[in-house]
Amino acid sequence: MQESLKAAELDAPLTGQGLQAEAVPSSCPLVATSRARRKLLAGALALAGTPKLAHAQSGGFPNRPIRILVGFPPGNTLDVVARVMAEVLRARLGKPVLVDNKPGANGTIAASEVLRAPPDGHTLLATNSSGMTVNPQLYRKLGYQLSDFAPITMIVSAPLIVMINPTNDRTRSVRNLADLMALARQKPQELRFGSAGLGNITQLGFETLTNRAGVRFTTVPYKGTSASQGGLLGQEVDCALDVPASVQLVKAGRLVPLAVTGSTRWRDLPDVPTIAESGFPGFDITFWLALVASSQTPPDILRALYGACASARDDASVMGQLQMHGNIELSDPASFGKRMKQEHEMWGDVIRRENISLD
Repeated sequence: MQESLKAAELDAPLTGQGLQAEAVPSSCPLVATSRARRKLLAGALALAGTPKLAHAQSGGFPNRPIRILVGFPPGNTLDVVARVMAEVLRARLGKPVLVDNKPGANGTIAASEVLRAPPDGHTLLATNSSGMTVNPQLYRKLGYQLSDFAPITMIVSAPLIVMINPTNDRTRSVRNLADLMALARQKPQELRFGSAGLGNITQLGFETLTNRAGVRFTTVPYKGTSASQGGLLGQEVDCALDVPASVQLVKAGRLVPLAVTGSTRWRDLPDVPTIAESGFPGFDITFWLALVASSQTPPDILRALYGACASARDDASVMGQLQMHGNIELSDPASFGKRMKQEHEMWGDVIRRENISLD
């Protein structure tokens, strides 16, 4: 078990760990720029030309603004994707769709608030792999389970990318993943890994790797991927698992990718090997971003929400924005629900094997 999972640290409240959310660099690709906002508007105008769903099919749904809760700060990948989908839903359903950031506790604060709201489709959760398949098994006192949520659609999926900062003297000699693991073996717990939060898939994924390599890092938990990326750029940490949107920083020479966590190389980094190719056969971890609702939501409303989300396929601008963050899925509720259950079982095996708990 790594330093970050020792009892003294795990007992600390996740909403007040003494770590402030890092200021996101202006060059960070996760921050919505004015250009990105113009693209969102253009996509919304294009979608506005498509027929709106008939209110009668869902008992008048929606009859007021829809709220999408995001359990991470603005600028996080999930936040950016949620705002793209909010415009899609607004154009398709004909009602305002508001994105409400409720950061803290690896997304559990937002998830719990969605379950407290009336289950009528007007309060949705933008979530990720950790929120649905990991958190319910890490927090014994969490208060919700996977079965409490109904899938609407998986939006995008992607691997994570092992990144280092080329200006960091501590990792200046590192050229590949084997070099990083060898350096960590020489300096146990001296190298620092930046995770997107305690229990986040970035932490569990990296710990799965380091356990197989037999090395130990000290994990520094941040409040989301944009903050952990800021920590890497600021040399507060020596490596991190980052998201595909960070490729822009790779092209600018500000970050160096060592390996990707998926089973195949990432389309935007064809020369970067997978972790499996780097000496760890069978290693395959991806994350996804999605929309879910309370499991008590009427089925016809869930169908209306999925239909509205699927209409994103009709707009090339929207699809282009989503593709920056992963492979576009927009999967139907049944197939998405099946994948959630499979990953819930997989991460349960990892958590039990490593004896990890956060309360």
